[in-house]
Amino acid sequence: MKDKIDIRVKLSTLWIVVMINMIFADIFTIMVELVNRDTLGEMPGDVKMVMAVAAIVTNVPILMIYLSRILPYKSNRPANMIAGIFTIIYVTGGGSLTPHYLIVAGIEVVILLIIVVKSWKWTIVENK
Repeated sequence: MKDKIDIRVKLSTLWIVVMINMIFADIFTIMVELVNRDTLGEMPGDVKMVMAVAAIVTNVPILMIYLSRILPYKSNRPANMIAGIFTIIYVTGGGSLTPHYLIVAGIEVVILLIIVVKSWKWTIVENK
């Protein structure tokens, strides 16, 4: 009989994949900017405030790596669905149209949709 991987481990692992992709998207963007010797463009508002908001928003998927493993079933499901949808909005709304970003963001969105769907279909029976 095939051993099943706990849904919490699956969700947590998917969040790790999302975070690694987010990190690489940023690294690639920095590399492109350095090669082009371009500026990052105008940021709306105060740079310190924008970076503070970015730090908060970026911590959602980081925290979900841990929370997916420890939250009880009743709060775990909606937390994964809400965080997944929120992160899709962040990834698609804050990105660029550069080829590397489109590829990485596309992968992130697919994985985030898998997280949302797996959470949606997660039943209490799978929790035991």
